[in-house]
Amino acid sequence: MDRLVINEEYQDNVVVLKLHGIIDSGTAQFLEEKFNELVAANNVRIVADLGEVNYISSAGWGIFVGEIRGIRHRNGDIKLAAMLPDVREVFDLLEFNTLLRPYNSKEEALAAFAAHQNTRLT
Repeated sequence: MDRLVINEEYQDNVVVLKLHGIIDSGTAQFLEEKFNELVAANNVRIVADLGEVNYISSAGWGIFVGEIRGIRHRNGDIKLAAMLPDVREVFDLLEFNTLLRPYNSKEEALAAFAAHQNTRLT
Protein backbone atom coordinates (compact mmCIF):
# COMPACT_ATOMS: atom_id res chain seq x y z
CA MET A 1 0.00 0.00 0.00
CA ASP A 2 1.48 3.31 -1.02
CA ARG A 3 -1.11 5.73 0.23
CA LEU A 4 -2.48 7.18 3.41
CA VAL A 5 -6.17 7.35 4.23
CA ILE A 6 -7.25 9.75 6.97
CA ASN A 7 -10.71 9.40 8.48
CA GLU A 8 -11.82 12.02 10.96
CA GLU A 9 -14.36 11.69 13.75
CA TYR A 10 -15.23 13.85 16.73
CA GLN A 11 -15.77 12.54 20.23
CA ASP A 12 -16.69 15.25 22.70
CA ASN A 13 -14.20 18.00 21.88
CA VAL A 14 -11.45 15.67 20.62
CA VAL A 15 -10.68 14.90 16.98
CA VAL A 16 -9.80 11.28 16.30
CA LEU A 17 -7.77 10.78 13.16
CA LYS A 18 -8.04 7.15 12.08
CA LEU A 19 -5.01 6.63 9.86
CA HIS A 20 -4.64 3.74 7.44
CA GLY A 21 -1.64 2.87 5.28
CA ILE A 22 1.88 4.23 5.47
CA ILE A 23 3.27 7.62 6.43
CA ASP A 24 6.39 8.35 4.43
CA SER A 25 7.87 11.14 2.32
CA GLY A 26 5.15 10.57 -0.29
CA THR A 27 2.20 10.73 2.11
CA ALA A 28 3.40 12.84 5.05
CA GLN A 29 2.22 16.05 3.38
CA PHE A 30 -1.40 14.85 3.64
CA LEU A 31 -1.02 14.40 7.38
CA GLU A 32 0.62 17.81 7.69
CA GLU A 33 -2.22 19.41 5.72
CA LYS A 34 -4.77 17.72 8.01
CA PHE A 35 -3.00 19.02 11.14
CA ASN A 36 -2.85 22.52 9.65
CA GLU A 37 -6.56 22.37 8.84
CA LEU A 38 -7.41 21.25 12.38
CA VAL A 39 -5.23 23.91 14.01
CA ALA A 40 -6.74 26.62 11.80
CA ALA A 41 -10.18 25.55 13.08
CA ASN A 42 -8.80 25.49 16.66
CA ASN A 43 -9.25 21.72 16.91
CA VAL A 44 -6.08 21.01 18.86
CA ARG A 45 -7.09 18.02 20.97
CA ILE A 46 -6.12 15.21 18.63
CA VAL A 47 -5.88 11.43 18.92
CA ALA A 48 -3.95 9.80 16.08
CA ASP A 49 -5.21 6.22 15.88
CA LEU A 50 -2.27 4.36 14.32
CA GLY A 51 -3.75 0.86 14.56
CA GLU A 52 -3.82 0.49 10.78
CA VAL A 53 -0.52 2.23 10.00
CA ASN A 54 2.10 -0.31 8.97
CA TYR A 55 5.05 2.04 8.60
CA ILE A 56 6.10 5.56 9.57
CA SER A 57 9.29 6.96 8.03
CA SER A 58 11.43 9.73 9.45
CA ALA A 59 9.42 12.16 7.31
CA GLY A 60 6.23 10.90 8.93
CA TRP A 61 7.59 11.11 12.46
CA GLY A 62 8.84 14.59 11.57
CA ILE A 63 5.26 15.74 10.98
CA PHE A 64 4.17 14.63 14.45
CA VAL A 65 7.23 16.17 16.12
CA GLY A 66 7.00 19.34 14.04
CA GLU A 67 3.31 19.93 14.82
CA ILE A 68 3.31 19.20 18.54
CA ARG A 69 4.86 22.48 19.67
CA GLY A 70 2.31 24.68 17.89
CA ILE A 71 -0.56 22.50 19.06
CA ARG A 72 0.58 22.59 22.68
CA HIS A 73 1.06 26.36 22.39
CA ARG A 74 -2.70 26.45 21.76
CA ASN A 75 -3.33 24.27 24.86
CA GLY A 76 -3.83 21.14 22.79
CA ASP A 77 -2.02 17.85 22.35
CA ILE A 78 -1.54 14.93 19.98
CA LYS A 79 -1.95 11.54 21.61
CA LEU A 80 -0.81 8.48 19.67
CA ALA A 81 -2.97 5.38 19.99
CA ALA A 82 -2.77 1.70 19.08
CA MET A 83 0.65 1.60 17.42
CA LEU A 84 1.50 -1.71 15.77
CA PRO A 85 4.61 -3.40 17.22
CA ASP A 86 6.94 -2.48 14.31
CA VAL A 87 5.83 1.16 14.41
CA ARG A 88 6.14 1.26 18.21
CA GLU A 89 9.64 -0.20 18.04
CA VAL A 90 10.87 2.68 15.87
CA PHE A 91 9.02 5.19 18.08
CA ASP A 92 10.81 3.79 21.14
CA LEU A 93 14.22 3.65 19.41
CA LEU A 94 13.91 7.30 18.41
CA GLU A 95 12.91 8.12 22.01
CA PHE A 96 9.90 10.13 20.86
CA ASN A 97 8.19 9.18 24.13
CA THR A 98 9.90 12.29 25.53
CA LEU A 99 7.76 14.38 23.13
CA LEU A 100 4.62 12.36 22.43
CA ARG A 101 2.68 10.05 24.70
CA PRO A 102 1.63 6.66 23.32
CA TYR A 103 -1.54 4.88 24.42
CA ASN A 104 -2.55 1.27 23.87
CA SER A 105 -5.95 2.21 22.46
CA LYS A 106 -8.02 5.10 21.17
CA GLU A 107 -10.19 4.78 24.27
CA GLU A 108 -7.18 5.22 26.60
CA ALA A 109 -6.08 8.31 24.69
CA LEU A 110 -9.58 9.81 24.85
CA ALA A 111 -9.73 9.05 28.58
CA ALA A 112 -6.43 10.89 29.06
CA PHE A 113 -7.93 14.00 27.45
CA ALA A 114 -11.01 13.69 29.68
CA ALA A 115 -8.87 13.25 32.81
CA HIS A 116 -6.77 16.28 31.90
CA GLN A 117 -9.86 18.41 31.40
CA ASN A 118 -11.36 17.25 34.70
CA THR A 119 -8.21 18.19 36.62
CA ARG A 120 -8.29 21.65 35.02
CA LEU A 121 -11.90 22.15 36.17
CA THR A 122 -11.21 21.34 39.82
